[in-house]
Amino acid sequence: MHVHVYCERGEAKFWLEPTINLAQNYGMTARQVRAARALIEERYDEICSAWKTHFKS
Repeated sequence: MHVHVYCERGEAKFWLEPTINLAQNYGMTARQVRAARALIEERYDEICSAWKTHFKS
């Protein structure tokens, strides 16, 4: 399970399982990556639930 995060000048992909981990980063600053990770951690349950609902897994 993973999510993509987009910003004005880049994007990143984070794995959600087995732990939240940066998979790829294309142009996001270290600060933006940290902020995205913090948001993913904060909303982890909501993101996983939405992912599972969307993909019916």
